[in-house]
Amino acid sequence: MIESSPSWKRRRFIAVSPMESELAKGKLAAAREKYGRDIRVFETSLASATPSNVSDTEEADDFYEFTAEDYFRVLASKKEDKHLKTKKIREAEEAARRSRIPKQAVIRVRFPDNFTLEASFHSSETLQTLFDLLTKVIARSDLPFYLYTTPPKKQIKDFSQDFYSAGFVPGAIVYFSYGVPKGDDGAYTGPSLQEEVVSLKGLEFVAQEAAPEPTPVEAAAMSPSVVPEQTEQKRSEKKQVGKPKWLKM
Repeated sequence: MIESSPSWKRRRFIAVSPMESELAKGKLAAAREKYGRDIRVFETSLASATPSNVSDTEEADDFYEFTAEDYFRVLASKKEDKHLKTKKIREAEEAARRSRIPKQAVIRVRFPDNFTLEASFHSSETLQTLFDLLTKVIARSDLPFYLYTTPPKKQIKDFSQDFYSAGFVPGAIVYFSYGVPKGDDGAYTGPSLQEEVVSLKGLEFVAQEAAPEPTPVEAAAMSPSVVPEQTEQKRSEKKQVGKPKWLKM
């Protein structure tokens, strides 16, 4: 469910003034204060936004064949499970396993109008925190909506589980859809996100790309008086060279 090469990464770098950078940082900070976490908004290309963006190639029949090697591997795992373990040992193993789990889950929510909202959650937080965030940023929080993953399409129903248990660590793509009753022709086709949220699109890049101060070498290269002055000084030094040795007085 992780996107390997999103189109928003292939962007053009533009010069940004320090003032624009500070304004972008201020707007992102205000959003963090309002929504309780850092969020990013960007548009997704039509090709990568569709949930059906899955390879059509099928595996050969022998790929699914259960071999002798598979049988002995399953048998060995069953024998291992038969060894008795105390509750304390099992809890210690579980704690050690969880200590190696990434602490952060980066979740990208795809909307029908090709906008994507990205937010980070702690792996121990529940999916309810994602649901609560979406109710704050969508344009029509009065309408029912649901979340699902794909492929295959599977609606998320248990919001009490944490991101790790849901398989969303270190990150995942989740799809958003307004829940319209069957047979209802009044499907909502308006914008998915609030205008204030959409205005955050690309601000993280502006905040990071303030034009740097010129280095001393660059400043000297841009100064029109430095190079001619040095050149003129060298010329005057050449003119003051002593008399040639062949000249006898």
